[in-house]
Amino acid sequence: MKEMENSVYLSVIIPAYREADRIEKNLFEIQNYLSTKDYSYEILVVTDGSPDNTPEVARSFVDKIKNLRVIENKENHGKGFVVRQGLLEAKGEYRLFLDADGSTSITHLDTFLPEFEKGFDVVIGSRDAEGSSVQVHQPKWREVFGDGGNWLIRIVLGLWDYPDTQCGFKMLNAKAAEEVATRMVVDRFGFDFEWIILAKKMGFKIKQMPVRWLNEEGSSVGLTGPNGFIQVLIDLFKTRLRLWAGKYKIKKEK
Repeated sequence: MKEMENSVYLSVIIPAYREADRIEKNLFEIQNYLSTKDYSYEILVVTDGSPDNTPEVARSFVDKIKNLRVIENKENHGKGFVVRQGLLEAKGEYRLFLDADGSTSITHLDTFLPEFEKGFDVVIGSRDAEGSSVQVHQPKWREVFGDGGNWLIRIVLGLWDYPDTQCGFKMLNAKAAEEVATRMVVDRFGFDFEWIILAKKMGFKIKQMPVRWLNEEGSSVGLTGPNGFIQVLIDLFKTRLRLWAGKYKIKKEK
């Protein structure tokens, strides 16, 4: 693969909230992987009003991690907000966002990037795609809520072909990233299904790919609160209403 002339080929976006103790390992794994490639890249850590010293820890690696940028939000807005911010701040021809805990390895790029050469605009990781494996499971109650939530997402938004919208390893080309991110409004965890339905409605070609995934302790997901399952359900129905009302101003791209 050849990098785009006078541009960044790949942007890796890492949304980070309360990740001071875990982000170092993932940053060096990403650098070690990318340093073996012949294309240009940048790494963006976007912190989300973290109550610990995540921004300071991330900035401490700027001189050690090649092409690392840290974008700090003083206030907490939500994962959707900082992913959207990262997608729009990124300069790459291809833009990947992944979780700071390293639950899905950067090495999946070996299988993701070739899909863009086949004509896909968006490539998303799926823990339910054939060939995927969950090496360390979440607590049972979260898996039950997650499975039920995925079915509801498919029913409400018509995403029948997408059994796992919430895997935190997703990639877009620059055009799809900018067209979709400028329309996104969901700030919390519901952003995943929002941007997939927007990409689908806009006519971007989407490919699901299997991933190896392992649960890392420390998730802020619960039942209630701004990052809870109830808020995700609220955002799900709000997304459906916005689609019906034409709020997203979708113009089909292809």
